[in-house]
Amino acid sequence: MDAGTPPETQSLCILRLSALGDVTHVLPVVNRIRAERPGWTITWITGKAERRLLDGVAGVEFAVYDKRGGGRALADLRHALRGRRFDVLLQMQLALRANLLSALVSARRRIGYDRGRSKEGHGLFVNERIEPAGHHVLDVFRQFLVPLGIEPGPVSWGIPVPPDAADWARAQWPGDRPTMVISACSSHPLRNWHAAGYAALASHAMAKGWRVVLSGGRSALEREVGNAIIARCDPPPLDLIGKDTLKQMVALLARADLVVSPDSGPAHVANAVGTPVLGLHACTDAERSGPYSDRRWTVNRYAEAAERFMRRPPDRLRWGQRVEKPGVMDLITIDDVIGRFDAYCAQAGRAPAAQAGEP
Repeated sequence: MDAGTPPETQSLCILRLSALGDVTHVLPVVNRIRAERPGWTITWITGKAERRLLDGVAGVEFAVYDKRGGGRALADLRHALRGRRFDVLLQMQLALRANLLSALVSARRRIGYDRGRSKEGHGLFVNERIEPAGHHVLDVFRQFLVPLGIEPGPVSWGIPVPPDAADWARAQWPGDRPTMVISACSSHPLRNWHAAGYAALASHAMAKGWRVVLSGGRSALEREVGNAIIARCDPPPLDLIGKDTLKQMVALLARADLVVSPDSGPAHVANAVGTPVLGLHACTDAERSGPYSDRRWTVNRYAEAAERFMRRPPDRLRWGQRVEKPGVMDLITIDDVIGRFDAYCAQAGRAPAAQAGEP
């Protein structure tokens, strides 16, 4: 059968375990398949936290692999897949762990990345490859639609938010003035900007009448960075670090007027729910992994980082190569970030007179 001529019913398995941002980028691919091939069955193998983010996505069966679960997690996944054969596997993760896990999936067609992007034995586990097109992660993911006979088409996310999570987000602050949410930390510490910079931006925004909210997970690092920001601000921002669930985070980011973050899951979730993002990029290229819909407000120092720390221009680095070196994020200056914030305010008309008191 021609790969471009789909049968009436086809079983499809997607393997993308992590991280939150990348899983967010896969969701438009899933939505496109569901829209164009409603008779297909879709099974998505993903991580434990990522599964919580995706809770409520219709028309998809999820199989969870908890990478912290050791042998038991592997046995659970093997049990979930036992006796099943799929027509197609979309092997959408290049990491060695994911490549090895894909061996558990029995599939006639095993579609993976083009040779230029392959690594860690990826080519050993696939028998078809996507075209070497696209640069942003989401556009590369959308190339997985082409071998299925599906035009990439429009991008839509539709992350489900339960009513109780939306209610929680609405209860956190009144809707009387523009609100900036700072999600200061990535899961990769070398991608994180410094607390002094965030505090300077927060103080600048509050002086313009904005409410500033700190958001983040329950890690010791996020608490430490949050405390350092608060200590430098008068008045302090509203502190919601560690106080939300994943679904509440989605609702919180959707309620903001602007989200400030390095290359992180919350930055991509914010973009997916339609909130403008002031991204902070130097370790990673914003053109590859910045906010997909609008990068006008993003600071991108990746090219400078490549030249200074890798001694080569960015176009000579492998796709997806990070410049995760101490001091890289210091290439982003406070003036850079405040300049992008002021530009956003000017464009959006969100610069009210300064108000004192409430953060």
